[in-house]
Amino acid sequence: MTDFRRRLLPLFAALLLSACSGESEQQQDAVATGPATTTPIATAQTKAQPVPLGSGFDFYVLSLSWSPSWCLENDPSGRSQQCAAENDHGFIVHGLWPQNEQGYPEFCRTRESDRVPEALGRTLFDIMPSMGLIGHEWRKHGSCSGLSQKDYFTVLRAAREKVTIPSALHSETRQRTNAAEIEASLTAANPGLRNDALAVTCAAGRVDEVRICFNKDLSFRACNAIDRGGCKMKNLSLPAIP
Repeated sequence: MTDFRRRLLPLFAALLLSACSGESEQQQDAVATGPATTTPIATAQTKAQPVPLGSGFDFYVLSLSWSPSWCLENDPSGRSQQCAAENDHGFIVHGLWPQNEQGYPEFCRTRESDRVPEALGRTLFDIMPSMGLIGHEWRKHGSCSGLSQKDYFTVLRAAREKVTIPSALHSETRQRTNAAEIEASLTAANPGLRNDALAVTCAAGRVDEVRICFNKDLSFRACNAIDRGGCKMKNLSLPAIP
């Protein structure tokens, strides 16, 4: 073997070893990273997003209006979108109200417009079917949340979605009930919700509203003043959904 060939042999051996080592590392990387490409995505999709946190008040009250009662009193002919015969609204959102331990703020000064754009308002029609109501609630209550219009209504929807309405309270037949029965039904359907965190209101012998108290992060909380203001009647009508 010539001196030239003897000098080339170590070089060929080094190149061959490097190629084999590189292939092995690539295979290990593929095995290590393969499963991880799907797991973080699935986790991100199921993780709940925190709601925007308001400021300048102590807690929220979510007011849910029993639409059939409101329509009987205010629009028996069904001319409004809320009360039209083709709709079957049960509980709708009356509002999400910033509250203090004593009293509540209203009609606060804000850099946001008084007017709620129709494009934003219409995204709420499934739970709050009236631009007039949406605009009023923003001006009177939402303006005191320390949030933008978009964030306030984001929190409002999140609060509504936090509450499960039992099927017994979504009836197409007229019922006789009372506040205690409604509260028991709601607390059973919503883990963490207690009797001292909600109240049922009434008007003209009919169920009017359910009011539920939340911390700013939308966890349920006690609110004695709201609870004490609940309906005391023993026999109430729950009008049927049209």
